[in-house]
Amino acid sequence: MVLTDTRGNPVSTQNPDSLDAFERAQSLFHGYYGDPVGVIDQALAEDPAFVMGHLLRAGMLITASDAYVEPMLRESVEAAERLYGIANDPERRHMAAARTWLDGDFALALQRYADIVADYPRDILALQVGHIGDFLLGRSAMLRDRVAGILPAWDDGMPEYGYVLGMYAFGLEETNLYDQAEAQGRRALDLNRRDPWAVHAVAHVMEMQGRGDDGIEWLESRRDDWAADNMLAVHNWWHLALFHLDRDDTAAVLDLYDRRLREPSTGQVLDLIDASAMLWRLFLRGVDVGGRWQTLAEVWQERGGEGYYAFNDVHALMAYLGTGDDTAARTLVQSMEAAACGSGTNAMMARDVGLPVAQALCAFAHGDYARTVALLRDLRLVAHRFGGSHAQRDVLALTLVEAALRDRARGLAKTLTAERLALKPASAGNRQLAARAAAL
Repeated sequence: MVLTDTRGNPVSTQNPDSLDAFERAQSLFHGYYGDPVGVIDQALAEDPAFVMGHLLRAGMLITASDAYVEPMLRESVEAAERLYGIANDPERRHMAAARTWLDGDFALALQRYADIVADYPRDILALQVGHIGDFLLGRSAMLRDRVAGILPAWDDGMPEYGYVLGMYAFGLEETNLYDQAEAQGRRALDLNRRDPWAVHAVAHVMEMQGRGDDGIEWLESRRDDWAADNMLAVHNWWHLALFHLDRDDTAAVLDLYDRRLREPSTGQVLDLIDASAMLWRLFLRGVDVGGRWQTLAEVWQERGGEGYYAFNDVHALMAYLGTGDDTAARTLVQSMEAAACGSGTNAMMARDVGLPVAQALCAFAHGDYARTVALLRDLRLVAHRFGGSHAQRDVLALTLVEAALRDRARGLAKTLTAERLALKPASAGNRQLAARAAAL
């Protein structure tokens, strides 16, 4: 008898306990709760031949986008590959996809995960790893369409369907379909109110529409659903801080930073990215953040991993520039230069976007605003190539605007701020920037 998971996908095990652990770990992974890796590690300790357990572990590690976990990813991929002879078709395809990511060809890996869900549309592991991979590569259309393509195979009665809708909501938001995105996000939460990705998708809609008051109320009113024991909590706190920043309430932003964004328990690279991005936004506003830059820079340096993923590197660079550590900044840029000369997807990301952004940030930190403008004004057209969301990449647009203002390039500053106001007329921050441009 062939066992299947709760969505009907075949799993090459005869051990119901292993399958039960797989379901529990996968559910935690979908919601970013608890310790799904710990759950599957325990199952693998008891059943080392559980192929899908190794592949779930590999998929979770891929989504970390962190060089720090690469040895663990290699361990999982190689363990799965040793079991190739007893694996079924979807498991062998998971092996190939995870191996391709490990080898540095992120784009081909995402294609292989897409091929899995084309034939096994209820394989929510392949769907989620592909979805997060699309986010890491800045592939907005695929964030939406990877999910849209499998929706006909799902319905409200299927386990984890709410998580599928939460992913779809984020893809719709990243392709500027805000009304549909909010509707799907709220529908996902009707099915499962403790889906932090869906909460996050609706928060993104409110951010992109400049609905700061709505955003604060949304996140605060649902705090009990997303803030405890959740790997996405820091990112949702970051979104709350963004809403306060648009109000120019820097005291609230710094309080959130100290209590939530850099609380001692956080060490994920995604959390460090949020911390750097928030401090850089404050830096652009001329806010003195005290010793926060130094503390953050030390954590970045302890982690290492430069040259693995350009988006991470740029945010580490922000911390080094914030501390005025030119030596650390120069070393990091050199590692990015080496990565750009290599092979694999990150070489393209570093070459096309990461390095020019790094050079622009260095120029800004040293007061060369004209060079910052020259580097960023057209780069924003292709900035999606190195990953992140529209809200995250907005830090580059803000740096460009601030550089134009400080360079007293009145015409350009007025144009850039008018662009921002056209997209988010309700944003107090955008109105403030436009007023500064008009006053030059």
